[in-house]
Amino acid sequence: MFERSSGILLHPTSLPGKYGIGTLGKEAFVFVDFLKKSNQKLWQIFPLGPTGYGDSPYQSFSTFAGNPYLIDFDLLIEENLLSQSDLEGISFGENPESVDYGAIYNQKYPLLRKAYENYKNTKENKEREELKYLFEEFKAHNQSWLNDFTMYISLKNHFNGLPWNEWPEDIKSRQHDAMGKYYEIVKEEVEYQKFTQFLFFKQWNAVKKYANENGIKIIGDIPIFVAADSSDAWANPEIFLFDEERKPVKVAGVPPDYFSATGQLWGNPLYNWDKLKETGYRWWIDRVKANLSTCDIIRIDHFRGFDEYWAVPYGDKTAENGTWCPGPRMDLFNAIRNELGELPIIAEDLGTMTQGVIDLRDATGFPGMKILGFAFDSSEENEYLPHTYDKNCVVYTGTHDNDTIVGWFEKAKPEDRKFALEYLNSRDENNIHWDAIRGAWSSVASIALAPIQDFLGLGSEARINTPGIAAGNWQWRLKDRLSDDLAEKIAHLTKLYSR
Repeated sequence: MFERSSGILLHPTSLPGKYGIGTLGKEAFVFVDFLKKSNQKLWQIFPLGPTGYGDSPYQSFSTFAGNPYLIDFDLLIEENLLSQSDLEGISFGENPESVDYGAIYNQKYPLLRKAYENYKNTKENKEREELKYLFEEFKAHNQSWLNDFTMYISLKNHFNGLPWNEWPEDIKSRQHDAMGKYYEIVKEEVEYQKFTQFLFFKQWNAVKKYANENGIKIIGDIPIFVAADSSDAWANPEIFLFDEERKPVKVAGVPPDYFSATGQLWGNPLYNWDKLKETGYRWWIDRVKANLSTCDIIRIDHFRGFDEYWAVPYGDKTAENGTWCPGPRMDLFNAIRNELGELPIIAEDLGTMTQGVIDLRDATGFPGMKILGFAFDSSEENEYLPHTYDKNCVVYTGTHDNDTIVGWFEKAKPEDRKFALEYLNSRDENNIHWDAIRGAWSSVASIALAPIQDFLGLGSEARINTPGIAAGNWQWRLKDRLSDDLAEKIAHLTKLYSR
């Protein structure tokens, strides 16, 4: 069980700054300082992997790689990999409160390539020798995933962005001769991609080190499934339910329910758990180990899938015709724990819970999640109301899939608003966000978390993601809204409830 503590949910892309998207430079360190002033011990983020179409951190090209969008240019200027003149006249987007991913894509990669060319072409000196040593050390330490990812992303660029299952047959199936032939074609691109990964992890590790030195732990995030178009699926086809042509046999989703008559068809490839078991769950152990090197605690998304997962025939247009299949259950977590020791994991156990999922969560000892935004259905009492919690859980006012507390309150039914106000002993509707935070902080839950939007009392305009909506997500940015007064107010609440 985790110690009694609290923290703030904010993905680095939402940080303020001058490069159109939050980065791992000055603003990340300023946010750590804000967390410390606020007496917070936790900073929760989304997955850090490189994103593609839709810009979702939950659909990444790799479960091991980092997102080049987060690389900070000021730090590259300090290392003489770029000059200030390289950035003159470049627009990374016009709105400081929203990420323009098109502008970021078009502007960031040419500058990162210039940084790589400058690295290669600078005459040897002490500073460059040290950077070269660190780069070589990074490549050696991470080759288990780095070689596959950088080959994959380089080939993806070579084939004009096509997903790997539409590449020529020989390289799609990673035939030995083809791997050698295509490597000769893209080897310079591969080295550039390795360099960008080096820069990302160099900057991220500095942020994490600073956070840890200031008593703050990072909560990361692992989606249970990987994207179909990812280096994970291309490089490890044997651990997924693929046919001989490397097409999925079945894909992930969830069945029809109250919210969707046809279910949700996610389309992610499903794991071949029998094959994974034969390997001692090596890929999963490596995945958890890698994430625990970049974060201190991991939230695993869709924990239910380890007990049972909904398998939908490939090619179906909806998730209606799926079937429940058994997951690896405790066998997987025993294997991971045997190698890595006790696991600082939070189980995302939201949605319809079966006894099997409850038993699995309890057997692991992982805390589950409670969402305060789900609590105030006046027609029935539910497990999200704070008086029903046990200590071994994590309470959120909301997550990336929820509206803000203010946004929820404005849209809620009158009877639900009335119930929330009464339950939270709220005397002023305008303070509903603070009353909700107080409800979370005062609960017995071992960890309490809230998105920064709720501390700021922002409405639906600050929502970062709306499930089921393909466009317009993951764009919200913090701007310069943090203040000492806000930090003092959060710190007081945190001290009051011994977090």
